[in-house]
Amino acid sequence: MQQRLAMDSASHSKAISMIVEQSADTMEAIARHLIGVFRAHGKLLLCGCGGSAADTQHIAGELVNRFRFDRPALPAVALTTDASVLTCVANDIAFESVFSRQVEALGRQGDALLAISTSGRSPVVLRALETARTIGMTAIGFTGVGGDVPMRPLCDFLLIAPTPDTARIQECHQFCYHVICAEIESGLFPDGAK
Repeated sequence: MQQRLAMDSASHSKAISMIVEQSADTMEAIARHLIGVFRAHGKLLLCGCGGSAADTQHIAGELVNRFRFDRPALPAVALTTDASVLTCVANDIAFESVFSRQVEALGRQGDALLAISTSGRSPVVLRALETARTIGMTAIGFTGVGGDVPMRPLCDFLLIAPTPDTARIQECHQFCYHVICAEIESGLFPDGAK
């Protein structure tokens, strides 16, 4: 167990240091863009599968409720939470459409979609990004090493965790979500950031 802890701790620390080094500008650009979306009364839709689905709900909660301080709610919707819509679309159309149909229904030009796929190859996530681009939404992708190949052509912003290890990718993503949420919150509500 001690050896596993030491190895995981070292790889975690290395991945976080690398994403700070390699992706600080991308995190800032995403935060700045989302501040603009919210100021223009747009909304953020989020999607992902598995652990990434849980992350989308986490991010939506930070934005709708609060992150570091009390302030007005921000419009963020995790497309992973409506079991009736998910199963209806999966059953009647195809599983690959469970997010894209919701993007089509809820998304508008000027809104943003944040789509998470650690591998970058999730068909359901890729289809959602395609739909967002068709509507005129901003497409934001989060992935890991190698995931940039399928996602890059579909994304206006792409954040790539600097590792192929799924656990480290998810840990990097969570760190980045928190940085971005803090930047959005303090950018929109500077008086509350004291």
